[in-house]
Amino acid sequence: MAVQQQVVSVTTHSSGTWTTGLCDCCSDMGTCCCALWCFPCLQCQTVSQFGWCFCLPLLDCCLTVSCCLRSKIRERYGIHGSCCDDCCTLCFCYPCAWCQMSREIKMRAHATSSTVITQQIRA
Repeated sequence: MAVQQQVVSVTTHSSGTWTTGLCDCCSDMGTCCCALWCFPCLQCQTVSQFGWCFCLPLLDCCLTVSCCLRSKIRERYGIHGSCCDDCCTLCFCYPCAWCQMSREIKMRAHATSSTVITQQIRA
């Protein structure tokens, strides 16, 4: 009896834009509520989900960490934009930008983590 396994990973490609808009808080009420009731918790969770040290947002003076994170998210997921766009978005819409980054990381993680394993058993 021979067993043959085949593993297929399914990934989705970016369209070059954010999956949700800057003010789409209603698309993920959990993120919105977390930002409203404990914004530092949302920041630490978002950075941790991206793979960075969870305490980095606590050191975010002058928006340095926020701008770097937003830039790296765009780079990883192929989202068009510039460092100037990131800085302006964070300066004028800081909480909304963090909510958008959190939603993006969650949605991309769910979209790219599907793996299909098939088995064939031959007698």
